[in-house]
Amino acid sequence: MKKITGQQIRELWLKFFKEKGHAQIESSSLIPHGDPTLLWINSGVAALKDYFDGTTIPNNRRLVNVQKSIRTNDIENVGYTARHHTFFEMLGNFSIGDYFRQEMVPWAIELLTSPDYYDMPLDKLYFTYHPSDLDTYNTWIKAGVDQSHLIPLEGNYWEIGEGPAGPNTEVFFDRGPKYDPENKGIELLKEDIDNDRYVEIWGIVFSQFNAKKGVKREDYEQLPFKNIDTGAGLERIACVLQDTPTNFETDLFMPIIKELEQISQVKYEENLMAFRVIADHIRALTFALSDGATFANEGRGYVLRRLLRRAMRFGQKINIEEPFLSDLVDIVVSKYEGFYPTVALNVNNIKKTINDEEVRFISTLKSGETLLQSVLEKSKNVSGDDAFKLYDTYGFPFDLTKEIVLEQGGSVDEERFNQLLEEQRIRARSARVDAASMATQSRDLLNFTSESTFLYNNLNEIKTKVIGLFKGGEKVGSLQESGEIVVETTNFYAESGGQVGDEGVISGENFNAR
Repeated sequence: MKKITGQQIRELWLKFFKEKGHAQIESSSLIPHGDPTLLWINSGVAALKDYFDGTTIPNNRRLVNVQKSIRTNDIENVGYTARHHTFFEMLGNFSIGDYFRQEMVPWAIELLTSPDYYDMPLDKLYFTYHPSDLDTYNTWIKAGVDQSHLIPLEGNYWEIGEGPAGPNTEVFFDRGPKYDPENKGIELLKEDIDNDRYVEIWGIVFSQFNAKKGVKREDYEQLPFKNIDTGAGLERIACVLQDTPTNFETDLFMPIIKELEQISQVKYEENLMAFRVIADHIRALTFALSDGATFANEGRGYVLRRLLRRAMRFGQKINIEEPFLSDLVDIVVSKYEGFYPTVALNVNNIKKTINDEEVRFISTLKSGETLLQSVLEKSKNVSGDDAFKLYDTYGFPFDLTKEIVLEQGGSVDEERFNQLLEEQRIRARSARVDAASMATQSRDLLNFTSESTFLYNNLNEIKTKVIGLFKGGEKVGSLQESGEIVVETTNFYAESGGQVGDEGVISGENFNAR
């Protein structure tokens, strides 16, 4: 096998498919544009939906890319396993009604095993397929795969509601008995057991049927134009080719981990999980912020806030009490700007945004953990009322409460927490309705007489002074989450006459807000 860098893996992937007549398409932004169904771009094909549904016809029906992606449905697993990440890169090749199975399967063998490319031993590769998909089985056999390395699995079928669907085949690399302590061997694949021995490196979907509600799968009609959609995990291929215990020891993570060792004065081997969580989360934060995402209390902004807070808490486990994540941004940028030049365009703002969020959260984290520990001293099982008080009164995130409690062998009454949260939302909606009436005017707002100057033609960044803070119409000395800010001078146009108000960012020495 070739022991090559992550960048060389990308280059060989692109080179191979461009030699097969594919046009390279650049990685899309992590923020989906025009697709309300997605929070993040989470795969190589996610940004290409228009091609697959026929909305847009590509100039070349053969496409190849390396797509930056974020998946956040299993944040809690990051650090616990060898392969879970929030940010990752997906290597993909696609056929929009052009080539199909007979071309794809031999190409996969060539790319994976040729000395000109990844040079993996064929006898280390295993392939799963859907039991009904004998075409794929026979095509792998024809390409030189031994039948003992072909495993039928019912789960190998790609289908999301009505529309294009079809069987898929997955490629696994056998890392050997040292990653199989119970010596189960091929049964790990046959029984679809999560394991560290057989690493899935590539999934290939044969989109050839039209799925319809109420129609049995075996009765689906063939699509007039058959498509190929594949995705291979860069981090996993790097782990295989660089022969590392996990993805985190590859060159994609180790520069971050080495810098973190310098900051913490703790060795990676002494606290694997903390280093892995932080290294993963800072990659996701850097790339998401560089693509225009911001910290917020909902949606993708809340995901970023959750990642930062989780990383900071693990920073405490390796003796880091001060803001530190912003210090890792330069390492991430230097590692990736050669392939993703846009990540370097706004480095200073990314660092400032992360640092401001860290400063704001430190006080919340310290007070919240102290209060939570006092609750845990009484009982390892935390009531929904206590969890809600931490969240509502002290701003301590529920997901952190749950994670800390689970680490200590306890539980949280999530059902009661959600009930209290919904009651709070109902009260808030009611308050907003009441606020529209004359009877609920706020004395503080009525008595606030300072005026703001509006700079009508200034669309650039301006410096101004905060002259008032309000929460629900009441004057306050500080704001931790949402509220109203009055400034001396503004270039934000207010909603008026049917014209919507401006949106933007206001930031200061210790805060950053939308």
